[in-house]
Amino acid sequence: MTNNQPGFAPAASPHAATAVHTSDEAIIAGETSIPSQGDLLPAYHARPKQSDGPLPVVIVVQEIFGVHEHIRDICRRLAKEGYLAVAPELYFRQGDPNDYADIPTLFNNLVMKVPDAQVLADLDHVANWASRNGGDASRLMITGFCWGGRIAWLYAAHNPQLKAAVAWYGKLLGDKSLNSPKHPVDIAVDLNAPVLGLYGGQDTGIPVDTVDTMRQALRAANAKADIIVYPDAGHAFNADYRPSYHEESAKDGWQRMLAWFAQYGAKK
Repeated sequence: MTNNQPGFAPAASPHAATAVHTSDEAIIAGETSIPSQGDLLPAYHARPKQSDGPLPVVIVVQEIFGVHEHIRDICRRLAKEGYLAVAPELYFRQGDPNDYADIPTLFNNLVMKVPDAQVLADLDHVANWASRNGGDASRLMITGFCWGGRIAWLYAAHNPQLKAAVAWYGKLLGDKSLNSPKHPVDIAVDLNAPVLGLYGGQDTGIPVDTVDTMRQALRAANAKADIIVYPDAGHAFNADYRPSYHEESAKDGWQRMLAWFAQYGAKK
């Protein structure tokens, strides 16, 4: 059964009945605006209602579909684990992903116009906002999915204060452009924080040989990183609202992410 559910990006259809909805019980969640590079950056945030002090921070980086209902739900899930989770709308200067009904048009008309440098600077402002709004700047982490998985790798080489990153099926190498001058394979030597990569063995867009190329780059750089490949999963295997969802891999990846954060980023 599939249907187009409210709150999910039109280009992500068909939407699957397996979509998870996390309640806001015991958490505070909602929209905010973050000053960034002369603009107000829209963002969704979630945090526990009760805390004993500043919270560990996880920046959640969107898929190509923007901060739609799935990404908001990821924030709520992280809030229930004790994090301040923030998902910024990183395309907002270039357009609205909800204006596009299919992935190729969305990618060509919007996503490709968003410069990496703009995104990385926006994420720095998100980190600063979190530190002023109940977050602990010394426990800063990032996770991202698809488009955001690639960004999570890049941010781990960009921000020296980052403690841990988890990249879900983010592209590792590809064509370079003015907007995307480097890919994760190019910055393996520059990583400031340990990175966990979670990939699908059936992902036709990120072939396993490119994952092996990244592993070699990480080994050559002596980087603190680990890449898990789920042999039965394809791309977007954590996207419970899409037919690509692979529950077993998604649940294992989620637990590995939490363990990675606990090991490298969340401890005081």
